[in-house]
Amino acid sequence: MSRRFFVCVLIFLIASVMIISDAIAAVEFKYGGSLRLRQELWENAFDLDTLKVKNENFFRLRTSVWGQLTVDKDISAYLKLTNEARYFINSRTPSNNSFDEDEIVIDNLYAEFKNLFKLPVDIRIGRQDFLFNYGEGFLVMDGTPADGSRTFYFNAVKAVWRINQNNSIDFVYLSNPIRDVYLPSLYAANKRRLNTSDEQGFFIYGKNKITDNLSVEPYYIYKKEDKFSATPELDLNTIGMRAVYKYDNWRFRGEFAHQFGEYDGGRDRRGNGGYIFAGRKYDNVTFKPEFDLGFIYLSGDNPSTAKNEGWNPLFSRWPIYSELIVFTLVNETLKESGGIPAYWTNMHIYRANVKLNFTANTNLAVWYNYLRADKNTQGLNPAMFSNSGKERGHLPQAMLSHKFSKNIDGYLLAEYFIPKNFYSKDANDALFFRWQLQYRF
Repeated sequence: MSRRFFVCVLIFLIASVMIISDAIAAVEFKYGGSLRLRQELWENAFDLDTLKVKNENFFRLRTSVWGQLTVDKDISAYLKLTNEARYFINSRTPSNNSFDEDEIVIDNLYAEFKNLFKLPVDIRIGRQDFLFNYGEGFLVMDGTPADGSRTFYFNAVKAVWRINQNNSIDFVYLSNPIRDVYLPSLYAANKRRLNTSDEQGFFIYGKNKITDNLSVEPYYIYKKEDKFSATPELDLNTIGMRAVYKYDNWRFRGEFAHQFGEYDGGRDRRGNGGYIFAGRKYDNVTFKPEFDLGFIYLSGDNPSTAKNEGWNPLFSRWPIYSELIVFTLVNETLKESGGIPAYWTNMHIYRANVKLNFTANTNLAVWYNYLRADKNTQGLNPAMFSNSGKERGHLPQAMLSHKFSKNIDGYLLAEYFIPKNFYSKDANDALFFRWQLQYRF
């Protein structure tokens, strides 16, 4: 599907919704928006103090407005505009001590048709989010990883076949360019980088409720990554399944996926990844505590073989496990990710979480993570990496969240990383801290 064809089809469908809305009386228009203010402090986050990269201290203000036009409940169009301005107090970038007004981007723009041709089929075409649509975001979450949490969208065509009440299948085609080529932005001297390279893909994702307690989600995902830097074009297939089992106040969940494909030139790419967790809630105990215990496995590349066995996170380069560790991965995975944070690979995580609900509006969550590498590395920058050890280190995390009103919420988040022998002897502890206030209307 060419870029021009994608844009033309989207414009045609949006126009169709507008024309239909003039002919049908049952038309509903909704609108809203949000303001999100953050301050972030990063200490040794990129290099663990080994490369003497300057620390970060800056503010982020993300502003979004949206509107949705619905016709007879089955036909709708949605538009969302977003801007995330930043003010740097201290930064490693040339914009230090300056204000970056950012561009105004078309965050979402799509047309949706439900019960297409009176069949149990829904289709949505255009720019759209997949936030937690597919499991926990282990493989599909963020289509624009290079702009942080400003946007998450995918340029996609999504069809859902609702087989029956308990079973459905999603069919998705997507295209994520390195910089936006489909839609314009306002006040942009240069469009922000969104990705490592131009990416295309499609996937088939099943959602099946086997019993009242058990659900399974099998899937197949194909991804093509265009050539970037010294890394050739990659065609990669991923087959996997997620399962969730609930019993009383217990919840067990797990996922496993196998990857196979090859680079342009014939070099094989293989990988395995997955997780398993068990958790419980205590609704009748003071503060209604919850706990979660689990293990995450992401295969690493064996440098002694010709093929690459490292796990590829596909469309899940986001802070799924840590806001801090995503930055240390930049220097570790330059060849694979092109320097974008959150290229999760070559990792074992032993993870424990406890959450206390002090009131209906206030809670405290605390995590402990013990991190190891799956494989020893070779050839990484010896100033930062030992290239011999497998023990990454310890990562405690804490988040205090509060809902001030129906429209206003906020939190405090702190992470502290204690590196071990996976890194060089000169590596020092790292800190990530953020506070956030958010207003929705």
